[in-house]
Amino acid sequence: MNITATMVKELRDLTGAGMMDAKKALVETDGDMEKAMEVLRQKGIASADKKMGRIAAEGVVASYISDSVGALIELNCETDFVAKNEEFKELANCLAQAVAESNPADVDSFLASVCPKCGKAISDVIKEKIASIGEKITFRRFVRVEGSTASYIHNGKIGVLLETDKKDEELMKDVCLHITSSAPQFVSRADIPQAVIDEETRIEMGKEDLQKKPEAIRGKIVEGRVNKLMAERCLLEQPFVKNPDVTVGQLVEGKMTIKGFTRFVLGEGLEKRQENFADEVMNQIKG
Repeated sequence: MNITATMVKELRDLTGAGMMDAKKALVETDGDMEKAMEVLRQKGIASADKKMGRIAAEGVVASYISDSVGALIELNCETDFVAKNEEFKELANCLAQAVAESNPADVDSFLASVCPKCGKAISDVIKEKIASIGEKITFRRFVRVEGSTASYIHNGKIGVLLETDKKDEELMKDVCLHITSSAPQFVSRADIPQAVIDEETRIEMGKEDLQKKPEAIRGKIVEGRVNKLMAERCLLEQPFVKNPDVTVGQLVEGKMTIKGFTRFVLGEGLEKRQENFADEVMNQIKG
């Protein structure tokens, strides 16, 4: 039977197993999902399978910075209560360091790699924490940058990793704080894809307040509006959050060059549970 990527993803979602483990189990069972889950449980790969169907949209964003490399990760759990647990936060910091030191190609290869601290597979380290803490834990994403880096984490909920051409710790900290607060999407105009500009132009051209204006005038108004929108999205053109009289570009001019940045917001794009904490406790009691 042909084992498709969709089948592998479904098994991974059900069990939390890695991509290769899921594919091997499906091959071994000729695509039978129930039997594949049983195989993974027998091998201890899906020991936390009952927890894997839960929604894990809480957690922390964590980072690790050394002289030559920086890493930013998102580690998810089910409840804010566990996210504040020291054991969980320690795991997140450990995984951020492991990303920095192992330089994985993607999440799956990272989960299959060996933890530099304990010598166990990263996936096994996470499974042990699931058993210990009692909630689904998901390593969602990471970014790793070599060179001059700095990071800022705001309450474990927003994380920034900044890359520059040279170290200036105080200035880099200020820029990280600004990115955290102002959420730019690009470093400069040169980084904006033409498709983004075209889409914004199309939207502005269709706005009702411009429909009765002559086409030539409408074009100039739209150009001005789009330029303003793009300036708001570019880090170097944004007014510096600590001193709006200067832009970030003016702040760093002649001191360092900003090569890039990544901004993670905890749980962005993930479905969140609507239950309150009281309901959550009652559900656990009933379970």
